[in-house]
Amino acid sequence: MDYEAQPRALPEGIDYGDHIIATYYAALPRDMIMYYLAPFLAIEQSTGTWTPVPGETPEVRAKHVAKVIGIHEAPYFEYEVPRDVDERTYVVQIAFPYRNIENQIPMMLTAVLGNISMGGKIKLLDIWFPKVFTDGFTGPRFGIEGVQEILGVKDRPLLNNMVKPCTGYTCEVGRDLFYEAALGGCDCIKDDELIADMAFNRVEDRVKAYMAMEKRVYEETGEHTLYTVNISDNIPKMFEVARRAVAGGANAIMVNYIAVGFPALQALAEDPEVNVPILAHMDCAGAWYESPNSGVASHLVLGKLPRLAGADVIVFPAPYGKAPYLKDRFVTTADSMKYPLHALKPSMPMPSGGITQSMVGTCVADLGNDIMIGSGGGIHAHPMGPAAGARAFRQAIDAVMKGIPLDDYAKEHQELAVALGIWSDIFTETTA
Repeated sequence: MDYEAQPRALPEGIDYGDHIIATYYAALPRDMIMYYLAPFLAIEQSTGTWTPVPGETPEVRAKHVAKVIGIHEAPYFEYEVPRDVDERTYVVQIAFPYRNIENQIPMMLTAVLGNISMGGKIKLLDIWFPKVFTDGFTGPRFGIEGVQEILGVKDRPLLNNMVKPCTGYTCEVGRDLFYEAALGGCDCIKDDELIADMAFNRVEDRVKAYMAMEKRVYEETGEHTLYTVNISDNIPKMFEVARRAVAGGANAIMVNYIAVGFPALQALAEDPEVNVPILAHMDCAGAWYESPNSGVASHLVLGKLPRLAGADVIVFPAPYGKAPYLKDRFVTTADSMKYPLHALKPSMPMPSGGITQSMVGTCVADLGNDIMIGSGGGIHAHPMGPAAGARAFRQAIDAVMKGIPLDDYAKEHQELAVALGIWSDIFTETTA
């Protein structure tokens, strides 16, 4: 038998340095056998189709066919399938030749996800990238250390604020809100994902007005503020907007990376004229990961893939905020941003979505200090104003860094006391 042309192999039978390995969850009716179905999936995603074609020769398959390298049923039945089991569940691994994909995200996703994403209960759980693949990407230009260096802050979590309301306001209103949040101690202030280059509030106008406030706050406090202006738009206009924003003084940008596409994020990260940190926002991610039986695991959508594409900061949901998310998925996603990934720099995790001052200690306990804590309403809805809301967050961060319980610290810090009094139990953490 010509094993090289077969759509299956032992794990030891492939060169891991020359293959991308995709891991899937799959479920089948009890009368279907994964051992025979999985190779058809591998062929469908590489050299062939539902029926043999003349051009799919043994020589073509030997070089290009994807190979099933693992089928693991759980529970693992050895003798018979119990009569009360209607569905059998598996973890399946398929190795895709690097030569089919080369160094690009579109063909990688087409190979590992493609048509089989419409095949029923199949969910992409993970992707293992060989170094030859990741070497084709620059990854984050700044990453965690670069962002910290720009701000001169390395010994505590950073604080991000989303300007609220989300959209519909004038540049002048946003300018004043920016000033208040920056004055209160926000290290980074971003546009909400729902406002970009709009006719009623243009990107270039915001950059000019907000960066004037950044300079003013620095002169008053000695602290710099990153402004991540949202340049999400149609292609190629988005790149023109980004370049004009940076030329106009923007010290960071933001992009709704799933809405515009991973290649668009990568192009921004590799553009020499866009030489500022990029904050990647998670809009539309739930459509990719929320189904337990199909789609793509969240740590790929929210972590590994935007990092590969070059995001310096990645927004993702916190389990104690307003979006449902399991704690173990949360920390796994952050790990995929920070842990070594060949030569790529780590991206900074930004837990977000209903974060309040009372959650700072939990964020740090879960993810460590090298994070950017995102808050919108917790700052702008503070009864004493946005500056007080930001100060309350900085007070909470200081308390956590000093190991002092927030309630004790709040006794001498009014802004924090007010925040704890109204938001301590507003959300319930999703733990199981």
